[in-house]
Amino acid sequence: MGGPGGGRGGFRAVDEEAQRRRNASAPEVPDLGRRVAALFRPYRRRLAVTAVLVVAGAAVGVIPPLLVQRIFDDALFPVDGSSPRLGLLGVLVLSMIALFVLGAGLGIAQTWLTSTVGNRVTGDLRVRMFEHLQAMDLGFFTRTKTGVIQSRLQNDVGGVSGVLTNTVTSILGNTVTVISALVAMVLIDWRLTLIAVVMMPILVLVQRRVGQVRARIAGQTQESLSELSAITQETLSVSGILLSKSFNRQRAESERYAAENRTQIGLQVRQAMSGQGFFAVVQIIMSSVPAVIYLVAGLFISGDGPAITAGAVVAFTTVQARLLMPLMGLMRVALDVQTSRALFARIFEYLDLRPAITDRPDAIDVTAAPGPLGRIEFRDVSFRYPDAGPQSPATLDGVSFVAEPGQHVAFVGPSGAGKTTILYLAPRLYEPAAGTVLFAGADVRTLTHASIIDRIGIVSQETYLFHASIRDNLRYARPEATDAEIEAACVAANIHHVIAGFEDGYDTIVGERGYRLSGGEKQRIAIARVLLKDPPVLLLDEATSALDTVSERVVQEAIDEAARGRTTLSIAHRLSTVVAADVIHVVSGGRIVESGTHAELLALGGLYAELAAQQIAAGRIEGAV
Repeated sequence: MGGPGGGRGGFRAVDEEAQRRRNASAPEVPDLGRRVAALFRPYRRRLAVTAVLVVAGAAVGVIPPLLVQRIFDDALFPVDGSSPRLGLLGVLVLSMIALFVLGAGLGIAQTWLTSTVGNRVTGDLRVRMFEHLQAMDLGFFTRTKTGVIQSRLQNDVGGVSGVLTNTVTSILGNTVTVISALVAMVLIDWRLTLIAVVMMPILVLVQRRVGQVRARIAGQTQESLSELSAITQETLSVSGILLSKSFNRQRAESERYAAENRTQIGLQVRQAMSGQGFFAVVQIIMSSVPAVIYLVAGLFISGDGPAITAGAVVAFTTVQARLLMPLMGLMRVALDVQTSRALFARIFEYLDLRPAITDRPDAIDVTAAPGPLGRIEFRDVSFRYPDAGPQSPATLDGVSFVAEPGQHVAFVGPSGAGKTTILYLAPRLYEPAAGTVLFAGADVRTLTHASIIDRIGIVSQETYLFHASIRDNLRYARPEATDAEIEAACVAANIHHVIAGFEDGYDTIVGERGYRLSGGEKQRIAIARVLLKDPPVLLLDEATSALDTVSERVVQEAIDEAARGRTTLSIAHRLSTVVAADVIHVVSGGRIVESGTHAELLALGGLYAELAAQQIAAGRIEGAV
């Protein structure tokens, strides 16, 4: 057919291993940090409130250890040797409890705000990517696995949701806690503070190295998830299941999935374990600091230097203990940010893709075009699919024709001749490499794409129906259509009486891709859907080629009804479906080699006559059998 999947316009085979290696090494995205920060811009007021709560909560959390010092040195064991001061002790204890209650309240408010902002940013990013993918050109989807696209949308965005939800507050809260704890430690005893933080610079350097390793593993993990999604989408769809069962390949498909799953398990384990040794060392060092502090405090007390009180030692170790979790939190966040960099890069790589088909700034609506609505013209159009090999011949080469309003123009010819490509170019699903496609007398590149599509109805060989009711599938063409309009379209498509015979009528669920219906029923519902849209132009891509003779006749009657009064471009495998066309163009090797009516082409004795003779002979053989 000359379509993107094969024939003259087929794409070159993709080196999947090379592609996976490229994907695993995250793409370089300029200003990645700035672009991630820009995601939070719509929520900057909430972030400001969150920041205040985080700072307040971190500050409140450091005050109790300072009160501990006063409890020991002023209330329980006064340094002047006097008896315990119970009144002061009660005030200090109540103050500590009040601070704990305040900190808990601030934490609840902070969690609600961060969760709200983070999840909204994640949702915005997911919708933004979905909308961007909706705007991509047809060529992008013909060369990209559906499972890979799904993985970018679900796994990659899902993978950064935790970072978007917790990173800002975690960095801010832990930073404030660490700084305030260090200040408190210096106020208690600067000598002990030096001992407590001497290892921190080394830990930061090690953390950066661990983060680089985790980022690389994260990219490989997401690529493996993409492959798992692709396998699932391909093999667990109705079509995939039918194929695997038809060739008894269920075991092979299970083994393929299991192999990729083993890869995924290994990567997940590597990702989980990377950095665990580092964090264990950090925890050992930080947990050992109090023991060292006790030793040093003993030397200070027994020596001739400045004295240190028991309250100072208890308060210092309490503050230092509070330093462990936020410090490890900061390091974990730093690792998470480095890890998520690969995921953000993959997300923005897709967001940076530019559709091949876009409206010009000065594009006009079809209603402003100079010619009559429904007129389609090709002027010396040539086309080659974007990923076709440089040595492969052009799919179309100098094609010219005119379809006047209300005219039925048919295209016939051998497979791979370029017929389907003509139908792709008419509504500007692809751009011609040379020449001009005109719609209503205007170059399609000067018209808004939406206004062209709104005036075209397409019925393809492979009908796609959603896993929904018949009514919902029909309303996809025109959501505001009334039940009466839906029934009228189905009557015209010769399918209403069939639907009325179903137990649930128009509320019958058709199943995935319409597999609960016969091929003829699906095609007539597709035709009814186009009739409901009521476009002036109809494109038919071998709409009856996959049907039996009886179904073909019924569907053809529906097509004839749909085509009445509309400009119709049709591709036919069976010549019997186009004998009444106003003009038949015979396409071969990307060129129109013959044109005329059915009778004129038979009399010409060329390729059309040869194709007709072959089909007549095949019909006789079928009749003999």
